[in-house]
Order: sequence, then C-alpha cells, then structure tokens
Amino acid sequence: MRFAHPSERVFAGLLSLYGVEWVYEPVAFPLVWDEFGTPIRFFRPDFYLPAQGGFIELTVLDQRLVTKKNAKVRRFRALYPEVPLIVVYRRDFFALTARHCVTLPPAHAA
Repeated sequence: MRFAHPSERVFAGLLSLYGVEWVYEPVAFPLVWDEFGTPIRFFRPDFYLPAQGGFIELTVLDQRLVTKKNAKVRRFRALYPEVPLIVVYRRDFFALTARHCVTLPPAHAA
C-alpha cells in the first residue's frame, strides 16, 4: 500500500500490531463548494477505524506548519459534528513510536 508519508505507514503498523482494523483514506469530505454547489476543497482523514466508527488524522508537521491543517479540522468538525475524528499530533505520534522503539529516518521526522 502506498502512503502519503512514512509516518502513516508506521502508524498503520502500530494499529495492526494491536489488531485494530483500519482503512487508509477511504472518504473525502467536502469542505468548500463553488457557486454551483460543486465541492472544490476536501478533507480526507488518514485512517478510518470500522469497529470504532471514527477517523484518525495524523499530523506530524512541525507545530508552526500545522495552522492550515487545524483550519481544515475545525471546518470538518463544524460541517460534520456527528463524525468522530481524533487528531494525532507530532508530539503524541513520536511518544507512541518511542514506546514501541520505532523511529523514522531523519529526513521524515520534520
């Protein structure tokens, strides 16, 4: 399977390690529509967990670069309040991988 970022592959491996069923980026939620009602901007959470009925968005960007992602998440939550979404931020992701002695190559840690 192709992942957009190596951190997603690592996270998928951890989910599988614990027996959590997951689907990678199965749904694109419209966030913005043009004047004709056609969706023009979307949010595609990284993982869907069927048994839990919710989504996970992994954000390992440097904190100063997370502003756009947070705006998308806020818009998503405003439009789809009934859809559970957990955002896993950089510090939480690296704490999780450290507990499992998993590291990313330095080029992908940013």
